[in-house]
Amino acid sequence: MTASSASSASSAARCSADETDDSGLLAALLDGMDAALVAFAADGTVTHWNHEAERILGWTTTEAVGRTGLAGWAVRKEDADEIDAALATAMRSPGRQVQEFALLTKDGHRVLVRTQASAVRGPGGRVAGVYCAFSEVHTQLDLERSIALSEALFEDASWGVVLIDADLRPAVVNAHAARALGVGRTALLGRPLGELLAQGVEEVECALQHVLAEGAPPAVAELWVTLRSEEAELPRRCWRSGFVRLASPLAEEPVPLGVAWLFQDVTDTKRAEQDSSLLRFRAHQLHRAGRAAADCPDPAEAAAVHLDFALAGFADHGLVDLAMTPAPKPYGAVAESDAFDDAYGDTYGHAYEDTYGDAEYGAAGYGGAQGAGEADDAGGVGAGAGSGGEGGAADEATDGSGTSDGSDASDGSLPAGSPPSGFPPSGFPSAGSPAAAVTRVDAGRRPRRGAPRLVRALASPAGSPGPSTTLPATGIPTPYVPGHPAFQAYERRGSVRTSAGPASPEGWAAARNWPDGTVHGLCVVLRSRGRTLGVATFLRTPARRPFDRADADYAEEVAARIATALDLAGAASL
Repeated sequence: MTASSASSASSAARCSADETDDSGLLAALLDGMDAALVAFAADGTVTHWNHEAERILGWTTTEAVGRTGLAGWAVRKEDADEIDAALATAMRSPGRQVQEFALLTKDGHRVLVRTQASAVRGPGGRVAGVYCAFSEVHTQLDLERSIALSEALFEDASWGVVLIDADLRPAVVNAHAARALGVGRTALLGRPLGELLAQGVEEVECALQHVLAEGAPPAVAELWVTLRSEEAELPRRCWRSGFVRLASPLAEEPVPLGVAWLFQDVTDTKRAEQDSSLLRFRAHQLHRAGRAAADCPDPAEAAAVHLDFALAGFADHGLVDLAMTPAPKPYGAVAESDAFDDAYGDTYGHAYEDTYGDAEYGAAGYGGAQGAGEADDAGGVGAGAGSGGEGGAADEATDGSGTSDGSDASDGSLPAGSPPSGFPPSGFPSAGSPAAAVTRVDAGRRPRRGAPRLVRALASPAGSPGPSTTLPATGIPTPYVPGHPAFQAYERRGSVRTSAGPASPEGWAAARNWPDGTVHGLCVVLRSRGRTLGVATFLRTPARRPFDRADADYAEEVAARIATALDLAGAASL
C-alpha cells in the first residue's frame, strides 16, 4: 500500500469516527429534549424520532425511523394530505411554521398537537429535509396560561405578590405589594425584610422558612405587621397571606427557587370583626352580671358583682369611691356661704358662674351644659353642646363622652330644669332680683366649693386575683391630690381618661394613689336618681392598651348599674 493510499484511508477513518461521534451527540440531544421531534429527509423518509415522540404517540424509534411519511400509521389517511402539504410548505419557507394537527397513537387514539416545522439545509443551502417539533396542545396551553398568569399577577393583580428567594429577600414584587409596603418596586429588590417591617418580621420569616422546608401550609395565615418608618410610627396592618413554594421544573429532584408570598390587606375587616366580637362579649358580660346581681340579697354585694364582671377582659383593677354626705342640718337652716351653691349650683351646673360665665352671662346662656364631654386628666372641660369653650391640655388628650346636664338634685335643691326664684322665664335675671345683684359682683365670679371627700367603698384585689371586696365604712377620705382624675370626673359628671404615656415615669401611679404598675386610668362618675354618688375607676397595666372612647362608653354603662345598686344600698340602710 502506498503512502498516499494509507493517508487517504486514515483520513476516511477519522471522518467516519467524527460522523459517528456527531451522530451519537445528536441522538443524545434529541432524546433529552422536552418536546417531541421527528425529522424527515427530502424524500419524506423519517430519519429521527426521539423519546418524547415515542411517549406521546407510542411508536418506538425502531418502528418509526425508515418509514416514508406519516400516513397510515401516525396520521389518518384523511388527514395525511393536509400534513404533507404543511411539511412541504415548511421546506420551502424561511423560519418556523406553527400549526396544529391531529396525530394517531399506536393504540388508535387521536392526539391534538401543536407543531413547529422548519427546513433543514445542507452545506450549499440546499434543502436536505425538514424537522417537526411538537407537543400536546393542552400541555402547551398550560404553559402559556402559566406565563400569562405570572405576568398578570405581577402587573394587574389586586393582591400583593412578592417572590422571595432562598435567602428570604424579595426578588420580584408586583405593583400592589409595592404600594402596600410603601416602597418602589425596584427599591425592594434584594433588601432584607427587616428593613421593610418594624414589627411582624419574625412571623413572616418563620412562615417563609417553613414553606421552603415543608411546603405550602394548608390554609392562609393572618399576619399583623407594622411598616418601618423614620417619620412616625405607623399603625399595625393585618395581611391575609398565602405561601407557595417554587421549584425548578427542569431538575430531577425539586430544588426550591423561593417562595411566592401573596397577601391582601384585611385590616379594616379584622378590626370590624374584633369590634363586633368585643361588643358581643361586653353585652354578654352585662347580661351575666345582671343575672348574678339579681340573686344578691345585699345591694352593695350586687355592686361588687357588677364590678367583677366588668373587669373581665376590660381592666386589671377597679375602684369605687363614694362621696361623703354632709351631716343633716335643721329644717330651713342653710349655711350662708353655701346658700346659693346648694340651692342653685348643683341643679343648674356647678355654680351660678358656671352656668352664666362672666358678668355678661357668658356665651352659653341660661341652662347651658358645663361640659358635655369626656375630660382629660388635668385639662379643661371637653367641648360640648352649649359650653362656650374647649378642653385644656392634659396628660393625654381625649375626646368627648358623658354629659354634664346640671341635674344633681340634693337636699334643698330645686327640681331639675326649674329656674331659681328671681329669674324670669326667658332665663336671664331681672334687674332687681338677687341673682342680678350677684352678676354685679366684681368679675361676676363666685369661688367654687371645695373638692368632694371620696371614701373608698369597693376595690378589687391588687396583689392577686379574686372577687372585689366591700370595704368597711370608716369615713376616712381617700388621699387624692387636688386635680386628681377622680375629682375631675366627679366635678364634670363625665368620664376622664388618663395615661402615663410611652415613657411611663416612675411614681406615676403612686402619685394618684393607684396600685403599682398602673399606666392607664379611666374615672367614671356614679349617677343615680339625678344625684352624683361618687366615682368608679378602672385601671390597666402596661400589658393592655390605653382606654379609648368605646371603653368609656362601656364603663359608663357599668357605672350606671353600680350606682343604682349603691343607691339602693343607701336607701336600704335608712
